[in-house]
Amino acid sequence: MVREPLPLYGFGSRTPPCHPPPLEAALLRSASRGRVLSLAASAALLLPLLSGAPPAGADAPEADSLQSRFAAAAERHGVPVSVLLAVSYLQSRWDGHAGAPSVTGGYGPMHLTDTATALARSLPHHSADGEDARGDAARPARTVAETAPPRPEELPARLRTLERASALSGIPAEELRTSTAANIEGGAALLAAAQREAGIAPSADPADWYGAVARYSGADDTATAAAYANDVFDVIRTGEARVTDSGQRVALPAAPSVAPETGQVAALGLRAPERGPVECPTTVACEWIPAPYEEFGDGDYGNHDKADRPVSQSIDYIVVHDTEATWDVTLKLVQDPTYVSWQYSLRSSDGHVAQHLPLKDVGWHAGNWYVNAKSVGLEHEGFLTAPDSWYTEAMYRSSARLVRYLAKRYDIPLDRQHVIGHDNVPGTVTSSIRGMHTDPGPYWDWAHYFRLLGRPLTPSAGPRAGVVTIRPEYGENRPVYTGCAAAGEACAPHGSGAVRLHTAPSADAPLVKDIGLRPGGQDSTTGVNDTGARATTGQSYAVAERRADWTAIWYLGQKAWFHDPEAAPTAVNARGRVLTPREGLAEIPVYGRAYPEASAYPAGVPVQAVSPLPYRLLAGQRYVVGGKTPGEYYYAPVFDSSNHRVVRGEQGYYQIQFGHRIAFVNAADVRVSQG
Repeated sequence: MVREPLPLYGFGSRTPPCHPPPLEAALLRSASRGRVLSLAASAALLLPLLSGAPPAGADAPEADSLQSRFAAAAERHGVPVSVLLAVSYLQSRWDGHAGAPSVTGGYGPMHLTDTATALARSLPHHSADGEDARGDAARPARTVAETAPPRPEELPARLRTLERASALSGIPAEELRTSTAANIEGGAALLAAAQREAGIAPSADPADWYGAVARYSGADDTATAAAYANDVFDVIRTGEARVTDSGQRVALPAAPSVAPETGQVAALGLRAPERGPVECPTTVACEWIPAPYEEFGDGDYGNHDKADRPVSQSIDYIVVHDTEATWDVTLKLVQDPTYVSWQYSLRSSDGHVAQHLPLKDVGWHAGNWYVNAKSVGLEHEGFLTAPDSWYTEAMYRSSARLVRYLAKRYDIPLDRQHVIGHDNVPGTVTSSIRGMHTDPGPYWDWAHYFRLLGRPLTPSAGPRAGVVTIRPEYGENRPVYTGCAAAGEACAPHGSGAVRLHTAPSADAPLVKDIGLRPGGQDSTTGVNDTGARATTGQSYAVAERRADWTAIWYLGQKAWFHDPEAAPTAVNARGRVLTPREGLAEIPVYGRAYPEASAYPAGVPVQAVSPLPYRLLAGQRYVVGGKTPGEYYYAPVFDSSNHRVVRGEQGYYQIQFGHRIAFVNAADVRVSQG
């Protein structure tokens, strides 16, 4: 059965644009063939673009080009063109997104915000099966409460900058939303106004615009405004260049000697953030907004559990979520003791970070208690405003810095077996599979994210490798999805990091089946929340067969084909360990959690069933190994944490990339080799 899209104003289960996956129930309330040489050659061709300077002999930009429009708007408003370009890059990477709003209602290359209009133009969604964000049968599941959409007057100024840009520039709001040239003009007007209001004379020197840039961020605290401005000036110093979504090349030459007047932030009159016991890198703006640990009657409590990680248990995963609520609503939800929790929230408009739980404690966010107990959850602010909704560069960068910090602190590998989406978290048992969430979905740019993490997804093996890593070209890869606005209705075309999987090497062949999602054996669909026949950027799979322009991988116990032409590859060859059932076993069970054997449980701790999922891993099939772990269960059913226990068994498990989601197999059932 195809899951219905979630409600627009439910929180936390958001997948990409226009299509909340099965609700973040408790979260919401309670989440190449020989391509080495070809890629190297491509990289050589791209070097002039990445240098930030036009290639030798390049012509001057045409009068109506995107580059010339930035230059003209900068000159008219007295803003250094490097400042205008760098601000736009940090917001949108100079993309126009065909006039569609970002996840926080920002339009165009300058991300002029009109969230009220973005929300009004979106269509309502209907609830689907809810996910228990805690994911542990030891306590009752929470249901998801929907939140009402905010009224325009309730929105903060940072979500209404398009309105002010219109007043300053005289350009109608609709034109600012739909015209790239007008949008750039409006952004330049906002920057010029910020400079005037700071009492600083117009200047051709970018260094004199630090305060205006900080104001443009919309941040209400000094740390976030400064972090945003620092990023903008880092772009100015290092330079950037790329081809935008409209097919135009824009370049910002590097200016390494620019030294901005950072003291200007102090004069903006912004508040000082509440630092508290934050655990964040110094390179991001982070404040402490704690989630409550409280009892509220009849033995019930929320909204997280006390623990002593990593002393009690290792932290092995970072889970990427996206929300469906305004920043203010997000903070109210996580501070509700009857709701659920996660460790960090990230604001889309400027990358601001709020920490809610000490990292030693366990949040209720992933819908799988085993994963919750061994992970850190990151909620990225987002609205399901349109099929083409998008995230800001500011948030991607801030998130990447936070993930690098967490990975280094807890020795978490920076790969897609350990930095996972909520949509990669498995159901704990068969009955929970259909309720698991699908955020951040097929429109999250994992390739760009991993470049920012310093781990670009590049080939690591030769043409006939036994493992491939999914890696389509995000902007050019536009599979058709349905269900963004209405069931069965096609979503607007959009770049995607996911590829679709077929039963045979043909686009006309049926999609592979997911018997966990559809016990009746129906085919998977093109639904934007349907993960049954989807492989996503960064995920690695064992190769089952290669045929012409198609590659087959082992996936959910079957052979799954994806289009992988040499001229436009959608995967790169890779190295990795793989496993298969040991000799003598025709098939082995697959699990959604790695729980200990029954004999490991002490008196007073109920034995948790080692319940297999409905899938089977058959002899001869191979799956990529993500790591080995002992069976563990964190027993935390009551408010008094003195009775909480970590049960650890002798039985080991291997984590594997089994389908779109990870899974676990008994180490005694398999043989591991190099793929």
